[in-house]
Amino acid sequence: MAESALLIVACDDGGTLGAASDAPPVPWWSVTKTALAACALALVARKRLSLDERLSDRAYTLRQLLQHTSGLGNYAARPEYLAAIAAQELPWTDAEVLGRVRLAPFLFAPGQGWSYSNTGYFLVRRAIEKAAAADIDAALRTLVLAPLGIERTRIARTVADMDACAWGNAQHYHPGWVFHGMLIGPPAEAALFMHRLLRGGGDLLPPHLRAAMRERRALEVPLAGRPWRSAGYGLGLMMPTAASVGSALGHSGQGHDSVAAAWHFPEIDPPRTVAAFAPTEDQAVVETAALEAA
Repeated sequence: MAESALLIVACDDGGTLGAASDAPPVPWWSVTKTALAACALALVARKRLSLDERLSDRAYTLRQLLQHTSGLGNYAARPEYLAAIAAQELPWTDAEVLGRVRLAPFLFAPGQGWSYSNTGYFLVRRAIEKAAAADIDAALRTLVLAPLGIERTRIARTVADMDACAWGNAQHYHPGWVFHGMLIGPPAEAALFMHRLLRGGGDLLPPHLRAAMRERRALEVPLAGRPWRSAGYGLGLMMPTAASVGSALGHSGQGHDSVAAAWHFPEIDPPRTVAAFAPTEDQAVVETAALEAA
């Protein structure tokens, strides 16, 4: 990967630092999970969703889905999923995904372990859409992005949306394969989104739900090759630590031919947020770049 292909933007309370406002969009991949968590919590604040009651006809709660403690597996690891993408098939319908969810065994009883689950966030998306009476793009824009002043970011829906991203789409990837939905937007908006959300977010979430989002579950997960010293997870937030900056809040993501990261560093004076994107499949590249930029 050429170093010039790495896109980095930083921001603090004064706004973005030297970022181009008209930059082409980039895939946010699993940075989207933080936006989904914020959206779900905004609906909890409105009493349209419950954080700790079991979802209808389910064995797990919204909190467990958001923190990856539901016991559900991960559709992205299924061989038939990977084969279908490689064959450039059309994405499965929601009904097909739900059928596979029902057939998949629990990895552990809900609340009794931790395992990263894209399947869980697909169900978060479905819960949001039902509670908001809107599709996920409209729900995210109305409940999260617009209140934070994020204007150009949206859910990718078509191959053409991916074609328009910074590095193109040579493999003709269809974003519908990200069943929970994937945001695309300028790098600067990823940094601003994470910074504004984690620096208070205006009236987006009441204090008790902002606190719930940051409740850290310490994790014993492999960190080989990654720049972190320890790992943790909140609600839609990765919460690692690093020797150079202390704690970090945010998310990284890996998808088809590119990676994404948006990280807030609250212990730096002044607090700073850095987003980094690159056309590689190694998340350590963007995580290391974010730490160095911070």
